[in-house]
Amino acid sequence: MQSTSSPDYKTLYEQSQLRIVALEQQLNQLQKMIFGSRHERFVPSDKSNPQLSLDISADAVASGTITSSQKISYTRNTVAIDNKPVQHPGRMKLPESLRREEIIIEPQDDITGCKKMGEEITEVLEYQPGELYVKQYKRIKYAKPDNAGVIIGDLPSRPMEKAMAGEGLLAQVVIDKYVDHLPLYRQMQRFERAGVKIAYSTLTDWVSSTCNLITPLFEALKVEVLQSGYLHADETPIKVIDKDKKGETHRGFYWVYQDSINKIVFFDYQEGRGREGPMQILENFKGYLQTDGYAAYDVFDRKPGITLIHCMAHARRMFNEALDNDYERAFYALNEIQKLYTIERISKETGLSFEELKVVRNKKADPILKGMWLWMQQQYLNVLPKSAIGKALAYSIERWHKLSIYTTDGRLNIDNNPVENSIRPVALGRKNYLFAGSHEAARRSGMFYSLLGTCKMHGIEPYTWLKDVLHKIADHPVNKVQELLPHHYKK
Repeated sequence: MQSTSSPDYKTLYEQSQLRIVALEQQLNQLQKMIFGSRHERFVPSDKSNPQLSLDISADAVASGTITSSQKISYTRNTVAIDNKPVQHPGRMKLPESLRREEIIIEPQDDITGCKKMGEEITEVLEYQPGELYVKQYKRIKYAKPDNAGVIIGDLPSRPMEKAMAGEGLLAQVVIDKYVDHLPLYRQMQRFERAGVKIAYSTLTDWVSSTCNLITPLFEALKVEVLQSGYLHADETPIKVIDKDKKGETHRGFYWVYQDSINKIVFFDYQEGRGREGPMQILENFKGYLQTDGYAAYDVFDRKPGITLIHCMAHARRMFNEALDNDYERAFYALNEIQKLYTIERISKETGLSFEELKVVRNKKADPILKGMWLWMQQQYLNVLPKSAIGKALAYSIERWHKLSIYTTDGRLNIDNNPVENSIRPVALGRKNYLFAGSHEAARRSGMFYSLLGTCKMHGIEPYTWLKDVLHKIADHPVNKVQELLPHHYKK
């Protein structure tokens, strides 16, 4: 007689209950992503509203249903193609309605006895905020006595010798796109409303050429960032059109490195999210490296000369996600973490030096961190490992040493928020121009995000800086190009 074992209904019931809890947690997270506030805030005095929203973005998913089909007939017509080359219409004539600013250039040669014979006019389409105007260079020409030749003044150096755009217009196009997130096609429409029709291809060429001009600045910035002894690191996705992927975009990544002490930031574009990108960039880096819990950074924990630090804000978010699962434990953890942030806020408002901040942290923050460490280990024994509170506790317990290192040096931050603030322009840009036109375009965008992001960190007006740099860079010594970096910039 063959015996069969009866199912363990108690075990099946427990497994189904765990499954229900996990699904409820996923549903709560989806509702928060769709309907929740985007601000990260914890108010411990209001237990009735323990909302600590996260900035979580989700890709939209499009779906459709085929309801009917029909047969389509067509006829093919053969069209003769004229291979005669199209004649170029020539350089665009600038509208007469635009204001002209005349700049008279006299020859530097001796014109004694010379007779003026005319002038050559070179027009440059220029821009100042709120107005398109034409900068008109009139170079006076003189005939030398006895038909010995002609004397004429030299044009000043320009960012692009063959382009009709001046440095002010080039700067504004870049600022509009990478600071104010205005796509080029919208800028094109705005220029057309002002009476100047500029082709989209012309605008893209201007941006590309401007990027070529500032490449030495970008490389100099990269050198300075990697010489820092303390870096924040994070990554953010960017959709890129890839010619090898027809019908879909490629998901590239900006790996962002920020020196929050000297206030400089560097965006490195990589086609993937693997550890190869940061390993290459940080090959010779020595010092503190602060990151989130992404596994690609774990390799640096084993690299000599690098001390890996983690981000308290990410630990806090895990407990926020557990509020609906285990309010009492999650609330306690959030309340203790809030005390740590209060110490940081008051210290910053007081203007403490790095040494003074270290002393305050050792006295005030270390006891809180040690108390949380013991509390979390005790609580983890009494929760379900796969529950939201279990995952939050496990996340912090595994990383608590790296989350606490910030108290050992006043220069260090409690979290990775400084670099996340530098990434926000990319997130805003994604909503406006959606994707980069190529991998090379994504790399160019990283250059602008780096330099303009550094401007923002130093409170420098980006248009003024970029216009002045484009005015100077053609004649500036290459070995002194670092003088034009935003944090070295002096008007």
